[in-house]
Amino acid sequence: MNSQYLHLNYALVEDMLLAFIRNEISKFGFRSAVFGLSGGIDSAVVCELAARALGPENVLAVLMPYRASSPESVRHARMMVEKSGILSEEVDISPVVDAFFQGIPDAGNLRMGNVMARARMLYLYDISARDGRLVVGTSNKTELLLGYGTLFGDMASAVNPIGDLYKTQIWGLARHLKLPEEIVAKTPSADLWEGQSDEEDLGFSYGEVDLLLYLMLEKRMDKIAILQEGIEQSFYDTVRKMVVRNQYKRMMPVIAKVSARTPGIDFRYARDWQEVK
Repeated sequence: MNSQYLHLNYALVEDMLLAFIRNEISKFGFRSAVFGLSGGIDSAVVCELAARALGPENVLAVLMPYRASSPESVRHARMMVEKSGILSEEVDISPVVDAFFQGIPDAGNLRMGNVMARARMLYLYDISARDGRLVVGTSNKTELLLGYGTLFGDMASAVNPIGDLYKTQIWGLARHLKLPEEIVAKTPSADLWEGQSDEEDLGFSYGEVDLLLYLMLEKRMDKIAILQEGIEQSFYDTVRKMVVRNQYKRMMPVIAKVSARTPGIDFRYARDWQEVK
């Protein structure tokens, strides 16, 4: 089995996601969106989709570099702002992050990265309150399944148009949308520290893990059948453990049930009410 299994009708996907963004933004009376634009492919795809769905005048991208961020990432983010014609603001998160870790010299990359991600979301939700914009997420399906993201950081949002697309499919959609090849082809990185690479952090490539996740989720194949497809057992075990252990990141906070009508358990009205005036 090869990567062709992940190919989609990207014209149809585009239409679905544009309708999704329009519907979800307007359901509760919003007209505009805000999101973090990192210069990576995921936020670039969201940038283009939001601009097409809402009109560029109704979309605000916030560039939030840290002092150690790659200048290339900032350049790519600005490239997407110019291409899409959306509004943009730039915020240096260095003072906030450095103040948080003042007196903590041994924080390490993981803690630093988590605080950077949450600092960025802090800015986005403050701008949401300031402007009345809904926060749009940029996490893809591979990241969500593996838990490769920061809870209440880059994984936070009100709506997420790309959360059901594997990373491999994000590349396909990006090319369909005619995003700059310079952005599409570069090594995936959260740009949390110098030289950081997603695939080095994970220990495997997106192509490899997307195939395995597809067999597990979409094909619903059991372990024996998956191993017969040529997947190494150690790889299968590692990925399955990541998916299971990170389920808490994909859920709203679990509420202890005491009454007959508990939020999120029994009290779960759909989000397709009449528009709130």
